[in-house]
Amino acid sequence: MVAIIVHGGAGTIRDESRIPKIKKGVGEAVLAGWRELKRGSALDAVEEAVKALEDNPLFNAGTGSVLTVDGKVEMDAAIMRSNLEAGAVAGIWGVKNPISVARKVMEKTDHVLLGGEGAVKFARLMGFNDYNPTTEERIDQWKKLREKLLNDGQIPHWKKISELIREYPEVLRSTVGAVAFDGGEVVAGTSTGGVFLKMFGRIGDTPIIGGGTYANEFAGASCTGLGEVMIKLVLAKSAVDFVRFGLTAQKASEAAISLATKHFGSDNAGVIMIDARGNIGFAKNTKHMSVAYLNEEMKEPYIGV
Repeated sequence: MVAIIVHGGAGTIRDESRIPKIKKGVGEAVLAGWRELKRGSALDAVEEAVKALEDNPLFNAGTGSVLTVDGKVEMDAAIMRSNLEAGAVAGIWGVKNPISVARKVMEKTDHVLLGGEGAVKFARLMGFNDYNPTTEERIDQWKKLREKLLNDGQIPHWKKISELIREYPEVLRSTVGAVAFDGGEVVAGTSTGGVFLKMFGRIGDTPIIGGGTYANEFAGASCTGLGEVMIKLVLAKSAVDFVRFGLTAQKASEAAISLATKHFGSDNAGVIMIDARGNIGFAKNTKHMSVAYLNEEMKEPYIGV
């Protein structure tokens, strides 16, 4: 059964008046992916769904990515197929759709992950034009949060950033992703601007194969939340392994999030999944996670936060 699921990030949406717009955004993304899925390609479906989210400034990926502590955009993205082909970019800037660059890494190179300036050079080589994804809203947020975080002009360390996230949980609303099954293969893709006020050069779980993005013959998964948690638990791979061990996609999602909560507490993780039969699963330990999904038995997508 062909199916697709997308997420727009996990965390707390303090201004709940934004929820209808967020639901609209993930709904548009799942339909963009569904159109490609009906043509027969889970790979195209995931790319188009993630691009729709990257192009929507409500989400922390592509246009609207959050800023590093020194006021720059450094984005991560990855895409992976069930045959274990994968491509990723880390700390990339100056492009509109990092997920598309990640796909080119998978298809045009012998590598899996390109980072920083090398990723930007590769993007230009592949014909991706220079693009500034910074929005005025993100600049205003950065100024306010940075002023609060800085102490006597010193560069903050991660403990302070973690304390800020606890005080302002909406800044964790990060990462977008999609997983699709076309009847033959499962594909997973994820894209993010990272965590607000992250250290320059910080790389999260999104481009780490197995951390925030993973797919194999059993299932595919895309994670969202605090990347350091997903990296340490190899959470996307762990979720897929739960399917391999016999759990349903839904139970595997719940088991993965239980693992995150056990080791690192709550308010830090979410995951979406599809298995190789087209079964959908998703779970979170945060207050909110925007999700939309659709399969061939449904007349219209499920959309929720």
